[in-house]
Amino acid sequence: MDIYQLVVAVLFGSIGLGYFVYGVRQSNLGFRLTGVALLIYPYFFDSIWTLLAIGVGLLLVPRFIDL
Repeated sequence: MDIYQLVVAVLFGSIGLGYFVYGVRQSNLGFRLTGVALLIYPYFFDSIWTLLAIGVGLLLVPRFIDL
């Protein structure tokens, strides 16, 4: 893992924590699940471009899917 992958993982992980806390406080299942996904997904992918693509895609999930 190089420094760029680490920075992207920390960035999306911190955003995921924010999504999760927001989802718990607002009782919104979509934000909670997206937050957990943002926290976990960097462990499974190595490519920086894959991390960025999946991270941006997950950030947009609560905007288009309302649970």
